[in-house]
Amino acid sequence: MAVKIRLKRMGAKRSPFYRVVVADSRSPRDGRFVEEIGTYNPLTEPAQIKIKEDRAIYWLQTGAQPSDSARNLLSQVGIMKKVHELRQSK
Repeated sequence: MAVKIRLKRMGAKRSPFYRVVVADSRSPRDGRFVEEIGTYNPLTEPAQIKIKEDRAIYWLQTGAQPSDSARNLLSQVGIMKKVHELRQSK
């Protein structure tokens, strides 16, 4: 099963709110997912990003591929750098 870390859109029209989820790559955007690892609210100033760091690192180490927008959020929080450092230390 190919696993991806991506955003699941929530909220009403013109007021988006996203959940960062781990899902099978074949499932639809707002469909079934394996685990919710965080949230992203772009409407607050500054944008609010909450991600469970330990779970995100676990999924990245087991081979989950982040989407472009999820990779951007993980980089802003500093998780991608930690995963890179963990891979270099091995």
